[in-house]
Amino acid sequence: MIKQAQEILSLLPSSIQYADVRIVDQQSEQIATKDGVVEALESSTSRGYNVRILKNGVWGFAASNDSSKEGVEATIKKAMEITRASTRYKQEDVALDDQKPVKATYKTPVTEDPFAVPMEEKITLLLEADKAQRVSDTIAISQTSYQANREKKYFVSTIGSEIEQEITWTGAGIEASAVSGGEFQNRSYPNSFRGQNQTRGFELVRELKLAEHAPRIGQEAVDLLTADLCPSGTFDIILDGNQLGLQIHESCGHAVELDRVLGYEASYAGTSFLTPEKLFDFQYGSPIVNLTADATIPGGLGTFGYDDEGVPAQRTFLVKNGMFEDYITSRETVTTLHKINPKYNKKSNGTVRASSWSRLPMIRMTNINLEPGDKRDISRQAQTLHNSNGSKAPGASWRNGLKISSAHGGSLEELIADTKYGIFMSTNRSWSIDDKRYNFQFGTEIAWEIKDGKLGRMLKNPTYQGITPEFWNSCDAICGRGEWTVWGTPNCGKGQPSQIMYTGHGASPARFRNVKVGVVKW
Repeated sequence: MIKQAQEILSLLPSSIQYADVRIVDQQSEQIATKDGVVEALESSTSRGYNVRILKNGVWGFAASNDSSKEGVEATIKKAMEITRASTRYKQEDVALDDQKPVKATYKTPVTEDPFAVPMEEKITLLLEADKAQRVSDTIAISQTSYQANREKKYFVSTIGSEIEQEITWTGAGIEASAVSGGEFQNRSYPNSFRGQNQTRGFELVRELKLAEHAPRIGQEAVDLLTADLCPSGTFDIILDGNQLGLQIHESCGHAVELDRVLGYEASYAGTSFLTPEKLFDFQYGSPIVNLTADATIPGGLGTFGYDDEGVPAQRTFLVKNGMFEDYITSRETVTTLHKINPKYNKKSNGTVRASSWSRLPMIRMTNINLEPGDKRDISRQAQTLHNSNGSKAPGASWRNGLKISSAHGGSLEELIADTKYGIFMSTNRSWSIDDKRYNFQFGTEIAWEIKDGKLGRMLKNPTYQGITPEFWNSCDAICGRGEWTVWGTPNCGKGQPSQIMYTGHGASPARFRNVKVGVVKW
């Protein structure tokens, strides 16, 4: 396939500034059960190629699944015609950062090939979990889902890169819905919205032990019907890792996409409050908040070897000790940022991907993570509460008495024990955030009251709301590496036409002080 991609590249005219060719071969499989019946069973394949051409300072892009000589020539012709048409409307020339040519291969480590597992075995596993959730007549709906995807990509470019990748990801989950009278409650495992997904093989599905957890999930759905309503007011809250993953996705991940910041996404998905003048000079969170974009984590749904511009996977601090440090970028957007903020002198951090061979690559989240707490860092991070003059940094909500907790870096049990009164919330149910990623409201499937360091009564319909920087500045404790999980989000939408991409979010449970919960009077 690399040879075929090189043949396509060789047909491009010498007058171009830059070009790359991607050949993509995709395979997917999905199974869903509902109330003891296989509701859906889908299998699909897709293969095609695209050419991306930079000429006269503008892009031309075209894609096709016709790999005949005539088909390739027509595709190149279309891409060139787009560059000619775009030249008349350009405002400034596109410039790319300097990258070294790469010749490499990458393959997702897989213990058990998901496509080699017999279909009957997969269906049996799901139906057993489906049945095990039905612990009561009040369980109105029991569901399971499974998905596997494999993507083989072949990339060549005019700078001399030749890259072959094979990326595999797998996921599964269960969901139970209970109904009584006019009351409806839902519980999911290990996460809502298609469960847990990682760049791994079928071994992940086996490790989830869906059938073993199903009775608990079903019973929690039933118990929620008669649980007390989550109180309204201002409380300390602890967010479970699965909920925190979505919090990171919405309020950090999308906010640091540099194409959003520059206005490329404004008409469809909004921009960002993290504008360029804030870079290196904005207190995004408390001093224990460290957020990274890391495409190198084993198992992360946003893990790969090279992005779709041939840039190596990287680990980048977005927020370091609470301070806003960087965006997720492309070869094009970093050159624009250099002009806007002279302090910024970095190259692309390798976050450009396309959802298929027929789509133009764009900036997408990789694995956007809240780094786990570390007890050894408590004293060092506590010192960052003060600047060189010994006074507290301006604008941070932790100046009002918040301190680094002794539970920082410990277990969830220790964090709960360190909380006198609060609410522990788990598993996302709903979310809403404005087009600048600033004001938000989230709801979770379940919560428990924390009283005198112990979990108490179950609470239903919990919600919380906040303003992104105020919320992250209220974070005073993060559980350690032992509680840290990379959660997969397989359904992130962006772009026109829309592209659905898979991303990851590493998180441990964390505590946030004085958060508005429920229906609050302003």
